[in-house]
Amino acid sequence: MADDKKTLKVKLVRSPIGTRADHRATVRGLGLRGMNSESVLEDTPAVRGMINKVSYLVKVL
Repeated sequence: MADDKKTLKVKLVRSPIGTRADHRATVRGLGLRGMNSESVLEDTPAVRGMINKVSYLVKVL
């Protein structure tokens, strides 16, 4: 199996409007655009740190 990497599915559940600029940039860096958009990301320490930073805006599915 070539594609046996662990992945995380992240969903934007709260609007980043009115949040800190670096938190909005982190949401964009996770590949999330509008409300309820979802992104499948590789499970790395960097991605986990980004999710932790904006945990109040996203949900991990």
